[in-house]
Amino acid sequence: MHFITKVFSPGQCIGYIAFILGVTAFLQKNDRRLKGFNAVQGLAYAAHFLLLGSFPASASSLISALRSFLALRTRSLWVAALVIGVNVAAGVVLVRGAAGWLTVIASCLATLAVFMLQGVPMRLVLLVCTFLWLANNILCGSIGGTMLESTIAVINVSTMIRLLYPFEGRGRREAVVMGTGIQEAGRS
Repeated sequence: MHFITKVFSPGQCIGYIAFILGVTAFLQKNDRRLKGFNAVQGLAYAAHFLLLGSFPASASSLISALRSFLALRTRSLWVAALVIGVNVAAGVVLVRGAAGWLTVIASCLATLAVFMLQGVPMRLVLLVCTFLWLANNILCGSIGGTMLESTIAVINVSTMIRLLYPFEGRGRREAVVMGTGIQEAGRS
């Protein structure tokens, strides 16, 4: 009975909701929709980790949700720097061991990605962040979080492939990776 209560505890159930939101986020080819779903997922994740007692991960998730909402409105490097500063400050206050820094580092890297990059380059940095969060989730026993990050890794790679090699009804069109995004060959 203990296993069932742990798997369906309120904290784990909120993690399953975050899982659905996270999967939905990384299925998006549109950067704005990805950021919007990612913000809502971050709020669910914050509650999930709070209930699991992982305060650094909860704080990083809450700050990440705020960051994603802000990134929908601005690409200001000052705002990005402020978000990174808040994340590091929260880490200094809440982290009690090396593993706690995984989420802080991931959140700082993701902040740089969502404010400074777009398209495939942004998703590549977010993939690195996914692996850092995956390690955290395994260490703190987050079932939904572990499922989420494992799935996001696969979906993110799949979405990057779809962005690089889009498929249209009669065949593939060429896509060219341009510095910070994707531009279709032959289209302006």
